[in-house]
Amino acid sequence: MKVLFRFKTVLAAVLLLGAQSCNDLLDETPISQVGSEYINTAAGFESAVKGVYSSLRTYYGTEDAMTLSVFGTDTYTMGADGAYKFVNEYTSQIDGRLVVTNYIWNNLYPAINTANIVLDVAPNMTALDPALVKRRVAEVKFLRAHHYFILVQMFGPVSLVTKGNLVAQKEFTRAPVPEIYAQIISDLESGLPDLGLATSDYGRVTKAAAEHLLARVYLTKATSEAKAADDYVKAATYAENVVKNYSFSLLPDFASVWLQGGGEINNEVIFATQYTSDPLTNGIGNRTHLYFGMEYDTQAGMQRDTENGRPFKRFRPTTYMLETVFAPANRVNDSRYKKTFKDTWKSNKPGKYTNLFDTSKKELTFASGDTTIFIPGYEMTLEERAKRPYQVLTPSLYKANLFPVNRKFLDALRPDRTYEQGSRDFLMFRLAETHLIAAEAYIRQGKAAEAAAHINVVRRRAAWPGKEAAMEITPAKATMEFIMEERERELAGEMFRWFDLKRWGNLVERVKLHNPEGAANVKEFHNLRPIPQDQIDRTAGGPAAYPQNPGY
Repeated sequence: MKVLFRFKTVLAAVLLLGAQSCNDLLDETPISQVGSEYINTAAGFESAVKGVYSSLRTYYGTEDAMTLSVFGTDTYTMGADGAYKFVNEYTSQIDGRLVVTNYIWNNLYPAINTANIVLDVAPNMTALDPALVKRRVAEVKFLRAHHYFILVQMFGPVSLVTKGNLVAQKEFTRAPVPEIYAQIISDLESGLPDLGLATSDYGRVTKAAAEHLLARVYLTKATSEAKAADDYVKAATYAENVVKNYSFSLLPDFASVWLQGGGEINNEVIFATQYTSDPLTNGIGNRTHLYFGMEYDTQAGMQRDTENGRPFKRFRPTTYMLETVFAPANRVNDSRYKKTFKDTWKSNKPGKYTNLFDTSKKELTFASGDTTIFIPGYEMTLEERAKRPYQVLTPSLYKANLFPVNRKFLDALRPDRTYEQGSRDFLMFRLAETHLIAAEAYIRQGKAAEAAAHINVVRRRAAWPGKEAAMEITPAKATMEFIMEERERELAGEMFRWFDLKRWGNLVERVKLHNPEGAANVKEFHNLRPIPQDQIDRTAGGPAAYPQNPGY
């Protein structure tokens, strides 16, 4: 049974750091209120927990979070459209007024406050079975830890608040990074015993999800100022637990991971943010289908449709992504280029056309269903292209509005071609990433054989039939350079890359090498995002009490 965690105000939880200014709060006219005593009822307690879950939708599947995690990296740069190109270009427009960082901050902190209130009242919750209360506490601790993990990676020292507020607060400080990691780990490890192995309420936190997140946390902590000597050992241990102690398995076909609908609930998915086709409970929806598309809908023989999406043209793969990460020579063995990037468009607007980007032919005529655009992924001569009865988009013709399209997030089940509220679940944790976390942790420990074993599990699944042996690597090839590319072959577009580069300490180096639009301006201080100016302004003492990150 799939649980839908609806967006709803459970308490006055928005009064924490995510609130508006005090003046704005005083000027508000409430439309409805739920008294704080409601949480002490069984229904209120359960609703509050669901309210914390619903905050995952304010991060996974939003343009704001994807802007901060996908592009401005070595593998994705800006497409033709979008208001936040300067985030990719690392210009001085990135400051405390940046909308996308403010959005993350002002949604995660209210959710943390709701989590804190749940934890505050849980010891006195007698209206529910004690075992269920324990499990809910563990779920909420996981969610609070998850949110703090995002915040500490993005912003460094942030406010560490573990008690709920029901009134507006103005006294805040920035806690040191080691304290924040200590709280994250405490939340996850203390809650672990009370989480179940599985649940009939699909979408709730399980023990496996907590162990996966712990593996990722320790892997990240190991290169932070909170690092400890045993971080990589613990990262590998928790990842191994997920691999060995549960019933997860990689799906036989990489493409099937991205099947929409029932296919999203499968043996590889450890935890996901849930969406639905019901507009009453879906909020703004999963909007990732909007951001990776190219301008197919103005090309010969084509018009916008639900299958190919509404292309906002935000994120465009870099040459490094297409030519090195997915090197053409490797595609004979590795299916992930073909299964990650869409390469064929079929005519939905028949007719004769002369305005072509492919100048190897003067005009083309299409019947319904004919191929209109093909992206081979390698260069063709003019003569080769001329033989094809459709337009061929080769690398030399790629530009800001025409480029290979990441197909993972396309949403053909939208009710019409302009609809933005996608219904796909966002896959947060899947077993392939668990294997790659384990591999990276082993590489860092000098255990190349163990690392190669985990990498090869992922690569064998990615192989074309009969190419499994050719996809395997030897321990000698299990290096950090290899894992930096392998993670993107497997996880392209899945909201990891900026965090990966930050963890590896090579964000600036990689952007300078592989992202021409960002190369000129990126600096070391961009390894942290700017603290929202409205948080500084609403803190008693202002910048002296709540200083901005250096460089902004």
